[in-house]
Amino acid sequence: MAGIKDWNEDDQPREKLLLKGTQALSNSELLAILMINGTRNKSAVDLAKELLQKNNNDLQKLAKLSVKEILQLNVKGIGPAKAIAIAAALELGVRRNALANTKEKILSTKDMAAFLKAQYQYYKHEVFVVMYLNQSNKVLHHEIVSEGGITGTIADPRIIFKNALANNATSIVLSHNHPSGNLKPSRQDELLTEKLKQAAQFLDIKVLDHIIVSEEGYFSFAEEGLL
Repeated sequence: MAGIKDWNEDDQPREKLLLKGTQALSNSELLAILMINGTRNKSAVDLAKELLQKNNNDLQKLAKLSVKEILQLNVKGIGPAKAIAIAAALELGVRRNALANTKEKILSTKDMAAFLKAQYQYYKHEVFVVMYLNQSNKVLHHEIVSEGGITGTIADPRIIFKNALANNATSIVLSHNHPSGNLKPSRQDELLTEKLKQAAQFLDIKVLDHIIVSEEGYFSFAEEGLL
């Protein structure tokens, strides 16, 4: 029986996966499987290595790229079809991670931050997210209520509390991401949090926390005594 080395170079990662499982493959080999084949001069593994090198061998950095941005890296042999397959697979990875961190009940700031970080840390622009919870701290709903640019977004209290009432929420968790990686809240973040907290009191809704997330981690207003 022929061994892996006897297979066409583009087929070797697939055979390795069948024999040894996904954990045995390098990042470049896994990407090569997505690309299916290489070019006349380069194998799929070679293309994958070049793609990773152009992203400092950082999968998180690669996961942020759109199809257009992958193509703009000008890796000869990676066209729209391969770029689409790569972008789709990496997005599945992001979503899988987010689901793994989803809990029906929020028991701690760590629970909230883990879910929010997994879901929103890769956005290149700021998004403002609200989690709606019932009296037992069960998550009823969560959604992006506004999106902005690289440096900020504006959240409309009317939308937030309309959605809270529609979901019969008794408490909410506010969150937004900082694409820059800096977790320190701005003065605007602090003023908005206070404004929303005061508005919530009139509706007997509690603001449990405002969590800022980025690839660097998270910042909790509640943990820092700012709520």
